[in-house]
This record gives sequence, structure tokens and C-alpha cells, in this order.
Amino acid sequence: MADRVNEPALRAVIADDQALVRTGFGMILAADGIEVTAEAADGAEAVAAVRRTRPDVVLMDIRMPNMDGIEATRHILGDAGLAGTRVVILTTYDLDHYVYAALTAGASGFLLKDVTPEHLVAAVRLVRSGDALLAPAITRRLIERFAHREEAPTPGVHGDLSELTPRELEVLRLLATGLSNAELADRLFLSPTTVKTHVGRILSKLGLRDRVQAVVLAYETGLISPGGPAGPA
Repeated sequence: MADRVNEPALRAVIADDQALVRTGFGMILAADGIEVTAEAADGAEAVAAVRRTRPDVVLMDIRMPNMDGIEATRHILGDAGLAGTRVVILTTYDLDHYVYAALTAGASGFLLKDVTPEHLVAAVRLVRSGDALLAPAITRRLIERFAHREEAPTPGVHGDLSELTPRELEVLRLLATGLSNAELADRLFLSPTTVKTHVGRILSKLGLRDRVQAVVLAYETGLISPGGPAGPA
């Protein structure tokens, strides 16, 4: 609790075309001391609200009128002035076919709309801390369904994988299969702190926002293929 007291107030924007969803989520966040700086009923309103209030986290619905959540996410995360803002996608279905596009646009993860109040609050705080919100099992299902490409993999727009050490490549391969830091530590016989350091260096070298982008990049560059095991480094 002492750590919570010392933290700066967490601020959020809720974007959803259903007023009931916005109100419900707002009440849940407010009850935990999270300030809802604005609500938005469509993507255009969300972008304007984020630029006006500069929140830490945006809860972004995908399907909204005028501008959908994916396009709004691109606008927000492409704005250098909003570098500290993170987006969490809200979806009705855990394998909504728009989710992969949202993640490639830079979203830090996604939540189902039937999320429990406790999970919602924990998720917002987790993303604010700089982590990414993708449970290992969901990562596997999401990537295997949506990362397959008919065309040959092409290098990502971020850093060259050749910048990574053999150990970092191994960590990235395993991370891309959906392993958590604790599972990575067990698999590689490393301490959780060492794994966290490796992941941090990978993100820094490749110019990535978080581990979600690392997972996407691993598949898009062909480092690992959908449904395939993580090969040796």
C-alpha cells in the first residue's frame, strides 16, 4: 500500500460507443482511485480526449462509429507528444479478427468486455507500469490464428535482429511462443531478474514499446513461425 501512496495518480480515458460500458468501467476504476479524465463514444472523440487530457492508459473499443479503435490507436501512438500513453483494446471476443491489427498498431494488449473488476484494475495498473497485457495462452492463440502470412515474412520497421546476442535471440524466440518471464526463467535456468534484463535489452535494441511488439516482430520477421516450436538460437 505504501508503494501505491507514493505513485502518481493513474489517469485513464475510456472509449466505447456503449454508454453503459463507459459508465461501468468508469465506476470500477474510480473506486480504485484511478481518475477517468474523459470518456469517448467514437475513435475521433478518443483521439481528441487523449490529446486534451494526456492520460496514462486508454481503454479502447475496436468497433466504434466515425473512426474505429484501430485507427484511433494509430493516431494516438503515432503522436510523439503522447509517448507516455498506452492503449489497451477492449473486445467482445477473445479472438476478434481486429485484435492482431490493433496490436501491430502498437496497443499494449487487450481485454474482454466481460473482464472482472479486479482484473480490469490490475490490467490498467500493469500497462501503466510499462508491461504488456497478453496472457501466454492468449498470445499463442492470437498469433497462431492471425500472424500467418501467405507472402514471405518481411523485416519489421524496427531494429535489425542481428543486433541481438545469441542469448537475446533465444529469449525472443521463447517469448514469442507466449512464455511469461517466470516460464522463461525456468526454461533457460536463469533468475527472473536476469530474464527481465534480457527482455529490456531486446526492446531497447529493437526500438520496441513492449513485449507485445516483440512478439509481433518475431513472427513478422520469420524468427518463429505460427504453430511452430521455438527453435534453437
